[in-house]
Amino acid sequence: MPTESNEWAVLDDLLGLVPETVEPSTDQRFAFYGRCSTEDNQDPETSYRWQRGNAEKFVAEGSIIEDYFDVGQSRSVPWHRRPEAARLLSDLKSHTRGWSAIVVGEGTRCWFGNQFSLVAPRIQAHDVEVWVPELGGRFDPRNVTHSIMMSMLGGLSESERQHVQQRTRASMDAQVLNEGRHQGGRAPYGYLVVDGPPHPNPNRASDGSRLRILSLDVATAPVVQRIFRDYIAGRGDKAIAHELNREGIPCPSAHRPEQNRHRSGDGWQASTVSAILQNPRYTGYAIFGRWNKHEELLDPDDVAAGHITRLRRSPNHRIIRSKKPAHPAIVSVETFTQAQLIRRQRASTGIGARGRLERTRRPSPREYLLRGLLRCDACGRKMQAEVVSGIVYYRCRAKTLTPASPVLAEHPPSVNVREDHLVAPIDRWLTTLFHRTHRDHTVASLLTAQDDNDHDTHRAVLRRRIADAEAKLERHLAAIEAGVDPQALVAAMNTAQADKAAAQAELQSLPTIPRLTETEIRKLIDSLGDISAVLAAGARADKADLYQALHLDIRYRPRQQLAAVGADLGFSTGVRRGT
Repeated sequence: MPTESNEWAVLDDLLGLVPETVEPSTDQRFAFYGRCSTEDNQDPETSYRWQRGNAEKFVAEGSIIEDYFDVGQSRSVPWHRRPEAARLLSDLKSHTRGWSAIVVGEGTRCWFGNQFSLVAPRIQAHDVEVWVPELGGRFDPRNVTHSIMMSMLGGLSESERQHVQQRTRASMDAQVLNEGRHQGGRAPYGYLVVDGPPHPNPNRASDGSRLRILSLDVATAPVVQRIFRDYIAGRGDKAIAHELNREGIPCPSAHRPEQNRHRSGDGWQASTVSAILQNPRYTGYAIFGRWNKHEELLDPDDVAAGHITRLRRSPNHRIIRSKKPAHPAIVSVETFTQAQLIRRQRASTGIGARGRLERTRRPSPREYLLRGLLRCDACGRKMQAEVVSGIVYYRCRAKTLTPASPVLAEHPPSVNVREDHLVAPIDRWLTTLFHRTHRDHTVASLLTAQDDNDHDTHRAVLRRRIADAEAKLERHLAAIEAGVDPQALVAAMNTAQADKAAAQAELQSLPTIPRLTETEIRKLIDSLGDISAVLAAGARADKADLYQALHLDIRYRPRQQLAAVGADLGFSTGVRRGT
């Protein structure tokens, strides 16, 4: 009977279900492409599964042998700037790719605006088909209806994105205006984010979700009050920062380093004091929309390059203030208003105001090869790129150091180094790494780097979460043994155990990154040919990407006029699915 080989055969036939284990009827092989944006808290794994499932059902006559799935990429980003989509376009040129068609789970997730009309000719030039569910089959470039349909899908995708953005923003504006709700993000200096009342959504409240609200940080709120008092008394931003550093008061990034990993935490800056003085949330009212994401063309002369998102100050009519106080106030509205009036008066008569009137030219975009990689050894800060007479320099000025910093005594007034004086020796050094005399050592280093899981930040964070949860459990058990009532610690122990289990489950679900053998690494190096010629002929953008991928660490010693260069010869991996 059929049930002996497949117990679901009869029931599937009665219910009209098609088993997913059906063998393909042809040997056509597909590559799957999908995309998931994490801006809306989408689960990448779930998004990948349903898109992949749609694609498998759509091309049941073939088999999918390769996956390309972008995580955290907006649909407005062009294909060549999405990591996995760019890898797919690169694999088109490979004669060993193994697939002859591309299938997507949903067209509107993959193409935006006119992107399809820009990508399709590149795909068709390599005799590769494109299968889109909205078309009901393969895209035919000679079918005018198909071209119109894909143009409409791109427009619908763009319209959907704008509609979601507008609806989300309107909802958040209403929540701030009427409820004073905290919309997330780091708490301003002087506040802490704590659990508040149950979530107003009944379903989320039943799951134990609570609103997050701002509460006073008793250690730093007096510092904010002092900054406002000193400023109103006539002191400037830099003078206030100098006094706080002299007294050893930790700056915001030093006080809460876990929230400010992008900051050095070396002391108060005048800009930090300025940001505090201009933050109206210290009045106790919720303020939302002071900054907004603004999309501008990456290259005005090349629209196909797409847009880049930057933060810009919002016009006054886009800023929302709650109708009533939403959290404890640190300064009164009168005090904050007085500080703003003083600030405007000073700004209108200062040198900065006159300087802004004279600026008529906008700097042109330029690719700096060592952006973010070069540090001044005297102070440890990143050196800033600047173009002088057409030559790229990297500079570090002493006047921008933290006021009262001990480094000021030894730091030159200005440290300058030309980019080309560094790039040429770096390229020669990289060339020697792959020379026959050093190749064995380089290959051994690459093999060792594959065993170094510390480069995988996500794995390191999960392991740290597990260790922290275990430490909490041990402390709770020690407290019980010391005589503490176990009932008082049940909730805390359950929370720690749940956090540990969640981190362990996520760690186990991460894919195992495939290792390259020594032979594969040597073949990869040989395929590059003459490394020195490749570096010399490379475009500036490609060389900049190479230096970033190598994690170059350059320390410039101004006294010796010497640069110490190091590189991390590791392997890059994709999100969730290793590449």
